[in-house]
Amino acid sequence: MLTISCRSETQRKEIIVFKTDIKEDATLPVLKRILAADKNTLSEIKFEKGTYHFYPDKGFEQFAYISNHCDLMVNTPFPIDGFKNLTINGQGSTFIFHGVMIPFFIDNSTNITVKNISIDWHEAFHSEGLIVANDVKNKTFDMQISNEYPYEIRNGQIIFIKEYYEHTLGQSILYDPKRKAVAFNTEAYTGITTSVRNKISNGVKSINYKYAYDKRAPEFKNIGKESRIKVKELKPGLVRVFGHTKQMPPVGMILTMKGEQGFNRTSPAFRVTHTKGFKGTNVTIHHAGGMGIIAENSSDLILDNFNITPSKGRMVSTTADATHFVGCSGKVVLKNSTFQNQLDDALNVHGTYQKIQDVLGDDKIGVRMMHHQQKGFVIGQPNETLGLVRLEDSFFSYGKLTIKNVKYINSRYQIISFNEKLPSTLQVGDLIENLDGYPDLLVKNCKIQNNRARGLLISNPKNTLIEDNFFSTEMEAILIPVESGHWFESGNAANVIIRNNVFQDNQHSGFNRGVIRFATDDDNKNIAFKNIEISNNTFNQFDNLILQVTNTDGLKFIGNTITNSGTFPQLHVNNAAITINTSKNIIFKNNTYKGKASIIIKSDNETQTKFN
Repeated sequence: MLTISCRSETQRKEIIVFKTDIKEDATLPVLKRILAADKNTLSEIKFEKGTYHFYPDKGFEQFAYISNHCDLMVNTPFPIDGFKNLTINGQGSTFIFHGVMIPFFIDNSTNITVKNISIDWHEAFHSEGLIVANDVKNKTFDMQISNEYPYEIRNGQIIFIKEYYEHTLGQSILYDPKRKAVAFNTEAYTGITTSVRNKISNGVKSINYKYAYDKRAPEFKNIGKESRIKVKELKPGLVRVFGHTKQMPPVGMILTMKGEQGFNRTSPAFRVTHTKGFKGTNVTIHHAGGMGIIAENSSDLILDNFNITPSKGRMVSTTADATHFVGCSGKVVLKNSTFQNQLDDALNVHGTYQKIQDVLGDDKIGVRMMHHQQKGFVIGQPNETLGLVRLEDSFFSYGKLTIKNVKYINSRYQIISFNEKLPSTLQVGDLIENLDGYPDLLVKNCKIQNNRARGLLISNPKNTLIEDNFFSTEMEAILIPVESGHWFESGNAANVIIRNNVFQDNQHSGFNRGVIRFATDDDNKNIAFKNIEISNNTFNQFDNLILQVTNTDGLKFIGNTITNSGTFPQLHVNNAAITINTSKNIIFKNNTYKGKASIIIKSDNETQTKFN
């Protein structure tokens, strides 16, 4: 290791250079130097180009609640806490992680840059099996499992063993190894039906909970269920699966498996919280046991040539979203990047709904975190503006209050005091959202393909520009929702421009949904989306349904070209190309349609549509 100090007339700067002599386990040398650093003078950490391994045995450990992940004791070699104007430059190095670790844990910092680094794991957090036989009559299928994915069978269940980690079959989806993408019509075959309602219980239904509880949380999710499938080894590396109730997976496909939901998101590559200014430049993430990056309550985040792509012949890159931003503000920029083969969305941007559980005074409320993966999330900081929302009346806030302080009681319950008195219209059961916790969003010149789930999932009432991108995803290329039912991810959408993109064979897994879809959880006629432009895009789609619009005021669909690709057989031949419900001020102009739908636009009686 080399330390270089230099002094200008105003301040001293320190640069640390790590050599490849620490490559066998770089954890402790890196950690010791970061913990000993002067956070005000350390300006750069460099690595001589090479391959560096990191192990959890000597990593820095602390407990953390992480949005949309498991809450756990975090282990990291890079605890970047309270640093300013720091660059970490791998100079083309590869960092290989072992076990449950978070490579970069960035908190309460300013202007942090990570660049010129590739991140991978020695052993993946998911497992893969090649389908080599199936028996439709007896409802079995056989999987060949390579030595890359060690396993054992316990009480008829297959358990995959990793360094410091193990997982069940759990959540699964088929990949086509020829296309290296999610298999066509995989919903007919997966997920593997791993559980069934149990037949024997005594007194369970008599248990009463005083307060609302999350039935999908890990501590509740298995109540009333038992294992449906059984697994038998035919010979080492070859197993037979019994009890699956969907169609048997086709021979030649690869089943990817990542364990039970609620337990299988432990190791995102980057976790960024309460940080002003983050840049990820020339970064490649080959794998992570969770998201590529999860950012919370941070601002001005720029990802440039920030790529998610698998290595070692694996079908899967990250086991959850490529990128995810919760309660972030300022600018969020994704550009010149590739997001492929991850097991969830390429991008998710949203705020958080929290439910008012108590009125504790004329300026104070108690709120509850509704989803178990929101536990510990603090909705805002002093003087930020919260909106009061009653979704049955409107998707937009009926009142605003500014935060005086937030008192953390426990991971599910917090007390918020305001600078103003509560309005008389406020009711227990209403929701709050942070109106300052949304960004100006840019997604430009990105390739998004071969992944499970959506391309972009955006709940952002500020400004959003999506241009010059390529999409080929197994579900929606772009989903713009209000998710108030289960995930409690806040944010309607306004001022969205989607232009000059190419959409190629999205929704190929079997869902009957549009390539671009606007959706709300709540079944009412209130407006949720405003001022939308979809222009000059190319849709080369094997199936009919291109656009689903609902609860929208002001949408322009202009200069787009729609063709039928013929890549796959059509799955939903009776669909119109465009469906519109409960909307107004919808304009179609100068579009070219060369698809196969017999009905181009289907709308309800309450929709106002104009054609030019």
